[in-house]
Amino acid sequence: MTANTISSTKEKQVPGQQAIDKKGWLRAHKWLILRRISQLSLLALFLTGPLLGVWIIKGSMASSLTLDVIPLSDPYVMLQALMSGNLPTQAGLIGVIIILVFYLLVGGRVYCSWMCPINMVTDAAAWMRRKLGLKVSSQFSRSSRYWLLGLTLILPPLTGAIVWELFNPVSLMFRGIIFGMGWAWMVIIAIFLFDLFISQRGWCGHLCPVGAFYSLLGVKSLLRVSAANRDQCDDCNDCFVVCPEPKVIRPALKGADKGISPLIDEMNCTNCGRCIDICDENVFNFTKR
Repeated sequence: MTANTISSTKEKQVPGQQAIDKKGWLRAHKWLILRRISQLSLLALFLTGPLLGVWIIKGSMASSLTLDVIPLSDPYVMLQALMSGNLPTQAGLIGVIIILVFYLLVGGRVYCSWMCPINMVTDAAAWMRRKLGLKVSSQFSRSSRYWLLGLTLILPPLTGAIVWELFNPVSLMFRGIIFGMGWAWMVIIAIFLFDLFISQRGWCGHLCPVGAFYSLLGVKSLLRVSAANRDQCDDCNDCFVVCPEPKVIRPALKGADKGISPLIDEMNCTNCGRCIDICDENVFNFTKR
């Protein structure tokens, strides 16, 4: 069987099937499983207090106190608070520094793939779209999220309030689970349907200002994905199908002739690890800059 025939055969299969056949289901989903454990565990830690009375973490993903000792504060929310005229407490500043150091090291958009619960919603929409064979034509400019980020930073000094938190799907989901979902369900369902029928990876990849903010934090992060074995690539295209930001892959994977490093050195890479999971040729791996 020729290489072209192999490639043609793989294109007809479900993305990742070749990896499952070769590596086994668990290894072909390892990083995806770990991400789901991370997202669900984090959500559970926040909710055990208000729902069960076991206060491991007090607060929300915007600002929290772990074991009554470790403060953690979202730098994006803190920036909006500062611009609205509210000065942070000492604990708030310490919490921001801890979070900033973490994301500067591991990559800002790790938040999107490993922490954010909305990622599970958009991943479900992407999975459903592939299953139904839907082709989505409507696309937004990827710079749209940076325009929205700018808007969320302009509104606080004009209104004296953190306006984004009134619409932030993560905050709505968190408050909804505790106090009743209400219209939070409408927002979450709207994001799911938007990604399913209107724009592929539309919310996380094109519009979400939170992802835009954290991408700026991860410009020089140490943790990266590398197409270290790109010479083994057989052009099956599976990594492009499952990647939430497929444009970040091409330079590292296809740039050998141009002398481009195999390191995926793009701030919008979420370090989700799906390209590592789904590649049966083991082209990708996690590495440091």
